[in-house]
Formats: sequence, C-alpha cells, structure tokens
Amino acid sequence: MNTRRTTQRPDQARRITPNGSRPLARLPAFLRLTRIDRPVGIWLLAAPALWALWLAAGGWPSGINLTVFLLGSVLMRSAGCVINDFFDRDFDAQVARTQGRPLVTGEVAPREALVLLALLLAAAACLLPLLNAPARWLALAALALALTYPLAKRYTHLPQLHLGIAFGMGVPMAWVAETGEFTRVAGLLFIANVLWSLAYDTLYAMADRDDDLRAGVKSTAILFGELDLLIVGVLQILTLLVLAMAGSQAGLGLAYHVALLGAAGLFAWQQYLARERQPERCLRAFRNNQWVGAVVLLGVMASL
Repeated sequence: MNTRRTTQRPDQARRITPNGSRPLARLPAFLRLTRIDRPVGIWLLAAPALWALWLAAGGWPSGINLTVFLLGSVLMRSAGCVINDFFDRDFDAQVARTQGRPLVTGEVAPREALVLLALLLAAAACLLPLLNAPARWLALAALALALTYPLAKRYTHLPQLHLGIAFGMGVPMAWVAETGEFTRVAGLLFIANVLWSLAYDTLYAMADRDDDLRAGVKSTAILFGELDLLIVGVLQILTLLVLAMAGSQAGLGLAYHVALLGAAGLFAWQQYLARERQPERCLRAFRNNQWVGAVVLLGVMASL
C-alpha cells in the first residue's frame, strides 16, 4: 500500500460517555451506526432484487412487492451495519477508517445497539406478512446469513463470499414473491449477484488490508494478495457473462446488452481507480458499483 495510516489500540480510541438524559441529541450517532448517511450499501442490496422483480413480472412489479423490497433493503442493511459494528467494535478501534464509529467512540453503548437492532428487525418482520410463504422462508435464511456475516471474518478468508450470498438472497426472494416459483433466470441472476458482490466487497476490503492484517481480520483482499485486482477483474467479467446469459434466457433485447457494455465500462474505471491500491481510491472504486446496479436495472426496464 502506498499510503501510511495511523492506528490505535482499542484502549487508545477516543471514548465519549453517552448522555442518557438527552437521547434526541444522540440521534445522529444512532443514524451513523445504521450508516443511513451512506446509502451506497442500501442500493447495492436493493438493485439486484429490483432486477429480479422487473424480470419476474415482465415489466412493473406489484406495488406491494416493490414497497416490501425497497423498505426491506433499508431496514436490513441498517440492521446488518448495527450487528457488524457490535461484533467488530474491538477490531474497528484498530482500523484507521473505522475508529470514529459510534460503538468505538462510546457515543452508543453496546446494549443500546442491541436495542436498535431489535427495533430494526421488528420493523422488517412487519413486512413478512406481505410476502408469500416461500419468500418468507427465504427471508429467514437471508436473516441468518446477515447475522452471521461478522463472525465469518474471524474464521475464514472468504467473508466477502458470505456477504455476497447474503446480498444475493434478495434475488430468489423477489422472484418467488412475484411469481411463486424459482426459475433458471432467477438462478443466473443470483450467481451474477454473488460474483459481483465478491468483486466489489474485495475492493472495499483492499482499503483496510494493512490494518486488517494487524488486527487479525481475514478477507479476500488478504487472501488474494498481489493478485487482488486480477481476480476482481475476472469476477467482474464473469458477472457480465452470467448477466448476459440471464438476459438471453429472459429474451431481453438490445437495450439490456448496451447496458451491460456500460457496466463493463464502469468495471474498467474501477480497475483504473484501484490500480495503485490506495485506500481512498479503492473505496471510490467500491462506491462506483452503485452505478453498475443502476445501469443494469435501466437496461432491464428499457428492454421490457
């Protein structure tokens, strides 16, 4: 890495005593804990589900399903951030980029984070009755994956794959919710989303690689080493190929394939951004993936 970064031990991180008498004054800290101020993750979770909804419906999906998956993406991504920060608060204190998170600074106490998590999951559970039975079962599987993701980085170098499968569950959920069945196109979209998630989350992990090595956190960025960008590039190419297969199976036209060319251009830009593996540029490459999701969705909508 070309950028030197300063880290602190957990006991050296700045601590702020929560002011329990002024809960409204601490609302920004709770919002930052959910990362609602950084909506890229919400869109990365929602976009593939929207691809699936539009393709399954052959056009505009039902208003109920659209509402459920948009709200569900906000709630579950927020819940995922809370549980991740709860488990990782000691690790986060050792990583330069995450030392200002509310559970590290003490702006939010661990027990308060658990209460917030329970509220978010309760709100998400209110959406389940609006789905059919198969989609509800898939939602429970997705929840289990989301809650266990923070533990994966302690035991395997493939937590990004775990996250990719968790994010990918939105595809079969959306498809089954709209059609009541799971088809080959849905399976291809799921595979494409897992490959895509593995690529962009590796870029994200590359920004923290030096600090993660010191903290003992595992990731694909560490596993891939000097081959990181090459492997990310292969994953991006595979993503496009599988998306092209899904489009052909679904009978999508020229607009969709033009959109895939646009996505390929965005992937090339991400490779350029991350070429020197500078942390901030790796994060820029990661964030650029929100446009990949949007371009593919526009291609699906235009073709239908």
